[in-house]
Amino acid sequence: MLAPLLAIAPATLTWSPKVGLVMIVCNVIAIMIGKAVIKYPNEGAQLPNPAFFGGMSHASLLATTSLGHVIGMGAILGLATRGVL
Repeated sequence: MLAPLLAIAPATLTWSPKVGLVMIVCNVIAIMIGKAVIKYPNEGAQLPNPAFFGGMSHASLLATTSLGHVIGMGAILGLATRGVL
């Protein structure tokens, strides 16, 4: 039952330093967006060294990096489809 679905699935991109760099850039962009948009970024449980993480709380950092991974996934798939990666 799954064989036809697996047969039409596109080949995935293997990891490379370029892929890692795209993901890092997307996460940094998402953190910058989060710091500008989140009303209270330092509410809740604090991280071990808040100054290193821009004064963001654990929840804020988790939310922004989750968004960064979603953006990064789209960017990596889009760049791979275009043949850039």
